[in-house]
Parts: sequence; C-alpha cells; structure tokens
Amino acid sequence: MKSTSYRDLEVWKKAIQLAKRIYELSSGFPTKETYGMCQQMQRCAVSIAANIAEGQARHSHKEFRYFLGISLGSLAELETILNIAHEINYITDATLNEFNAITDEITRMIKGIIKHLTSLK
Repeated sequence: MKSTSYRDLEVWKKAIQLAKRIYELSSGFPTKETYGMCQQMQRCAVSIAANIAEGQARHSHKEFRYFLGISLGSLAELETILNIAHEINYITDATLNEFNAITDEITRMIKGIIKHLTSLK
C-alpha cells in the first residue's frame, strides 16, 4: 500500500484489462444488444477501474474504501450481466468461466485492500 498513484495498483491494471476484454467480448454480440447489454457491460467494466482510481486519488482511507465498495458493486453487476448473456447463449460456458475467474480475482484483490485499509484505523 505504498502506492503513490492508482496506476501503480495491480488491481487497477487488472481492471483495465478486464474492461478491454469486455469491449472485445461485447463487439461480438448481436447488433440488437448494442444499446442494451453491451453498453451496460461496458459501463460496469469501466466503472470498476474508474472507481479504484478515483478512490485512491482522494488520499483518504475512508474515501478509498467507499469507492472500492462501488467497484465491488460494479463487479457484481458485470457478473450478473455475463450470467444473463450465458443463459441466452451469447457466451459459452468456457467464456463465462474465464470471466468469472477474472472477476473473482479482482474481487479478492479489492477485498484485500479494503481489509488492509480497515486495519489502519
């Protein structure tokens, strides 16, 4: 936690990669989903990284925890949309499992940072 910039955080880097992967994935969805599921997935993925950055940039443990909580919410929302996409056969079992592994890892990392920040009280 000696980071001076959100750009130094591994969790932020992984969230950026997740957003990139979501954009790539959603580009293969049916055109009818462009303004529905695709946009919602993209907003969620971008929100994860953006809230990590915003929280860290505020230089307050309390505010950082708050924004990390928002990132966790966006992760849960993204996972839900991915599950719906799977249920309607937009993505395969393998793709869902791959994204679940990524979101699980980011979730663990965020919860680890929250736990660390909480211990600093």
